[in-house]
Amino acid sequence: MESEPQAAADEDLVRACVGGDRSAFDMLVVRYQRQVYRLCYRFVGNHEDASELAQDAFVRAYRALPKFERTAKFTTWLHRIAVNVCLDRVGAKGPRHEALDVQMAAGDERADDRLMRGERAARVRAAIARLPEKQRATLILRAYHDLPHEEVAKIVGGSTGSSKTNFFHALAKLKKLLETT
Repeated sequence: MESEPQAAADEDLVRACVGGDRSAFDMLVVRYQRQVYRLCYRFVGNHEDASELAQDAFVRAYRALPKFERTAKFTTWLHRIAVNVCLDRVGAKGPRHEALDVQMAAGDERADDRLMRGERAARVRAAIARLPEKQRATLILRAYHDLPHEEVAKIVGGSTGSSKTNFFHALAKLKKLLETT
């Protein structure tokens, strides 16, 4: 979650950027690049596409910055842009998942355990990709980014109640999808 001093600094950077200071936007990119990348990765399941989508999200944000309404938090606005970029891509091309995304674990985990964990993770990513757009976005923002339902509702569009409902239905559908695969 974002702290209040951070929010004030974001607002100052936005104001400076709109005033023509490009380095101010560079600071925002550095500050939120990892967060936006992780969000994009959850949608597409591979590093190359996630990097491209994160870059697209920041380009869109930069172009739209003069229209940013300072009544919203910068991070909420940026997350909404990133979600829209991801949904545009997934809707246009369909998700592309890496066949297996196994990362070496610290310690002495056995190779077959790593393989099984990687296969399970790939199944979960594939099942998430099959969820309806709003459910997918809600699940990713809530479960993987630990955002409160109020924040998810602002990003995805809708009420807090609809965010909770989307999350509940996403979990139920995800469970069914994983049981059938």
